[in-house]
Amino acid sequence: MMPELSLNILDVAQNSVTAKATLIEISITGDSTSDLLTIRIADNGCGMTEEQVRNVTDPFFTSRKTRKVGLGIPFFKMAAELTGGSFQIESAVGVGTTTTAVFGLSSIDRMPLGNMADTMRVLVGPNPDIDFVLTMELDGSGFVMDTRSFREVLGPDIPLSEPQVLNYIEEYIHENTEACNLNF
Repeated sequence: MMPELSLNILDVAQNSVTAKATLIEISITGDSTSDLLTIRIADNGCGMTEEQVRNVTDPFFTSRKTRKVGLGIPFFKMAAELTGGSFQIESAVGVGTTTTAVFGLSSIDRMPLGNMADTMRVLVGPNPDIDFVLTMELDGSGFVMDTRSFREVLGPDIPLSEPQVLNYIEEYIHENTEACNLNF
């Protein structure tokens, strides 16, 4: 199992990159009243067949040719269910995939969220042509990081993979996480 949920998010988002997504939306929403933490990753990639969706949580099912097991999705599902939460994947070929993991927010078995600024840097850096939207919220207070907004400001000549841009994205997420008290 992965020690932080941000690593699960990275794994699922990397699947979206592999699926040729041009837009990957990551939403992390905490609700103290319902005691739930919901992580949703949606993409507009190639999608999966019904059979692939049925089998994706089986650790011995993988579409990769480099190894015979795929543990990322099964571990993410197990992490959610260990907290009394749930896990769901919806997908359609040619439309995309949405993965939703719900965790007991105050469960002693819930792993910490981890460093989403680092996770987003690792995703955006090598994939400057993919749009990423990160939404983080707790009890109605939060922020949105949208690479499309950064592209508008930067113009066509400065790629998101520039070190200064990646540093800014990382700082933006850190500062807003602290300002909104989103330390899950």
